[in-house]
Amino acid sequence: MACFHRDQQARYRPPLSQASAPAMSVGYVAMVAGEPSGDLLASHVLAALRKMQPGLTCAGIGGERMREQDFTSWWPTQRLAVNGYAQVLPRLPELLWMRRQLRLRLLRQRPAVFVGVDAPDFNLGLERRLREARIPTVHLVSPSIWAWRRERLHGIAQAVDHMLCVFPFEPELYAQTRVRAIYIGHPLAEVIPDQPDRLGARHLLGLAQDALVIGVLPGSRIGEIQQIAPSFLGAAQRLQQRHGARLVLPVAHPSLLPLLQRQLQALPGLEIQLTQGQSHAVMAACDLALVASGTATLECALFKRPMVIGYRVPELSRRLMAGKGYLPWVGLPNILAGAFWVPELLQDACTPDALAEAAESLLRDDVRQAQLRDRFIELHAQLRRPTASLAAQAILEAAHAG
Repeated sequence: MACFHRDQQARYRPPLSQASAPAMSVGYVAMVAGEPSGDLLASHVLAALRKMQPGLTCAGIGGERMREQDFTSWWPTQRLAVNGYAQVLPRLPELLWMRRQLRLRLLRQRPAVFVGVDAPDFNLGLERRLREARIPTVHLVSPSIWAWRRERLHGIAQAVDHMLCVFPFEPELYAQTRVRAIYIGHPLAEVIPDQPDRLGARHLLGLAQDALVIGVLPGSRIGEIQQIAPSFLGAAQRLQQRHGARLVLPVAHPSLLPLLQRQLQALPGLEIQLTQGQSHAVMAACDLALVASGTATLECALFKRPMVIGYRVPELSRRLMAGKGYLPWVGLPNILAGAFWVPELLQDACTPDALAEAAESLLRDDVRQAQLRDRFIELHAQLRRPTASLAAQAILEAAHAG
C-alpha cells in the first residue's frame, strides 16, 4: 500500500489556484510543533505565509527555526519532545497542563486558524476542542495510520478540517471521511539539493576529502539518546578501529550534550566529532550514516547516502506497541519503497556488532551503493513539490473558510 507508483502523482492537486494566494488578512495563525523536525518543517511554511501576508502574526509552541521566522513561542518545542509510551507517562501531567493552558489561551485569543505540526498525540486532542469551538484546524503531516494505529482515523476526522499530506499515497486514506486531505509533497525534497555538495560539507566540518566518514545520528530526543546512542557509539568505535573512520555526530539540541558526554566516557579511545546541529552537513559529508528511525532516514535518502537504520524503545513501550503495526518496515525509505532498501536493526537486534557488520557490508558493496543512489534520486523526484507554498495556501484557505 505504501509503495510509490508513478500514477500516484496524478492524485496531486493544489489547495488553491497556484496563480494567487488569498489577499485578505486573516489576523493571526496559531501553530504547535512538537519536535525538531516539526520546527524545521514549520519554519519553511511560516516563511511562505509571510510572503503571502507580510504582516501576519504567528504564535504558539515552536523551536529556534520557527522563532527565526518571527514566530512567538509561548513554550519551546523541547517541552513536547518525548520518546515512546514509557517516557510519556511520567511527563503526562505536565503535557496535559500545557495543552489545557494553550487551549484556554487560544479560546480567549481566537486565531483565524490553528495548525498542528506533527505531534499527533498532543495536537489532535487540542484540535478537536478548538474545532468544537469553531476554530478551523489544519494538521501538517498525516499521522502514520498507514503504518500503525489505524483506529485513529475516526478521531482525526473529528479533530481536523484539512490534512496536509507529505506522501502521495496518504490522501486516499481519508477519502471516506469529512477531512479534506491534500498532497503537498515533502518539504525536505525541496530544501535538500539534487546533488549535495559533499566536498563543501567536508570543508565546513574540517574533514579530509579522502577520509572515510561515518555520520552517527542517534536521534533528537533524550529518550532516543538514552536507548539508541550507546549501540550507535559502540558500532562507530568498531568502524573507527577497523577502518580508521572519521566519526561525526550532530547534537540536535544542547540539552542532549551532557548525556552524550557521559556515554562517550564509557568508550575510552573513541574519537568522535560532535557538532552543534548541522545534521544536513553531516549527511552531505558522510560516506555512510548510522541513523535512528524517523525523519532523518528520509533526509539521508534525499542526500543519496547509504545508511543503516537502528531503533530501540523501552521494553514497556515495545509491549504496549506490540501488534499495532501493519508494515514490516520502520525506516521511511523502506516504507516508501515497499521493500528493504536499507538494513533495519530494531530492539535486541540493534547492537554495536550488528550495526557495524551491516555498515561494513554496505561499504564493501559498490554496486549496492550505486543502486541505492539511483533509487534515492527517483524518490527525491517523486517527493518534490512547492511544499511550503502549497501548505501556506491551504492554511490561508482554511482560515477564510472558517
